[in-house]
Amino acid sequence: MIEILQWTTLIASGAAALSRIPNLVRRKNRSIFYALALLTLAILLSIKAPYLAVDALLGGTNLANLLLRFIIFGAIFFLGIRIATGFGDKRGVQLIRGHAGISALALISAVLVVLFVLMDTAGSTVGMTGLESRSGQNAALLEYYAAAGRAYPAYVCLAILPGTVRAVRSSLPALLRASAALLALGSIAVPLTLLFPVIPPALGFLRFVINYTAILCFVAGLALIWLDSGRAGRKHRLLSAERR
Repeated sequence: MIEILQWTTLIASGAAALSRIPNLVRRKNRSIFYALALLTLAILLSIKAPYLAVDALLGGTNLANLLLRFIIFGAIFFLGIRIATGFGDKRGVQLIRGHAGISALALISAVLVVLFVLMDTAGSTVGMTGLESRSGQNAALLEYYAAAGRAYPAYVCLAILPGTVRAVRSSLPALLRASAALLALGSIAVPLTLLFPVIPPALGFLRFVINYTAILCFVAGLALIWLDSGRAGRKHRLLSAERR
């Protein structure tokens, strides 16, 4: 079930990224393409076979996991700015791109690197599972490392959540309100990852469900925005033709 969810999410995200290439060529809304491309790469690296292959090239010390964390940071940065801008959420944009947002990104990134260096990370393993059994110190460092990796995406999602909720309750077209609802759901799911340490092992599958639900909500929400903009563009061209 988990593998099906992973590959389904990868295909959906990859297709969405490819659909944005024409706009990338025209230099229009490039941040959406960057976000979707990074998101697709992040999903790919979260799947066992691609992860092990990439990590082997990097020396087999789970550097691929550190790379994955920074790819996610980049994806969520571009996503957050584009979503906040799209819904006219100036405060959300400021919280991400302003002093507070850049400081949060720099601090969390530094903590992530330091924790990674302090850990015994030898031996490729997806999600760095099993490394906690090497020592009590390694287990504690791994827990802090995972928390740091979840902290920045949670910060960005909390920054854009008020704007998406307002959009859902607004008088925007139905497609845009549906998009805002999906993006709001994704923005709620990501901060829930901070609760992963309290999820019992028997319910460990919930971590995958929460992660990939968030990704699918973001991809589907952006796709609806794209559909609405395409429909608005067609309507504008028809009205222009009628006037002529």
